[in-house]
Amino acid sequence: MASMEIISRDRRGRGGGPGGGCQHPDPPLAAQQHVDIQNFTGSWGSGLAFCALIHSFFPDAFDYSSLQPQERRHNFTLAFATAEARADCAPLLDVEDMLRLAVPDAKCVYTYVQELYRSLVAKGLVKTKKR
Repeated sequence: MASMEIISRDRRGRGGGPGGGCQHPDPPLAAQQHVDIQNFTGSWGSGLAFCALIHSFFPDAFDYSSLQPQERRHNFTLAFATAEARADCAPLLDVEDMLRLAVPDAKCVYTYVQELYRSLVAKGLVKTKKR
């Protein structure tokens, strides 16, 4: 069975995140402008976290530095379309649904990130370690 460790840091440099084990990589995702992932809800509301995650695997897909947090529709559309086209990720989230919610549903975001991870593993872009 494979497992994935996503690495994040709190303000003091300690690992953390939901459940203590969900962490994002340093620096590709953490270094992205306007992205501070603290949870599976509000941190994903502008679409930039999705874009940063996708961009870390496909840096040639789009110009991350041109994205703006207030352009939510564009960010969600870009992230989901790129994930579907480049990673063969199933379109589990709908842009219109994401725009209707001021704060994304944590279970929906988590499920999408899991599906993206599964897709990246299938493409050989993420190494897993055997338990």
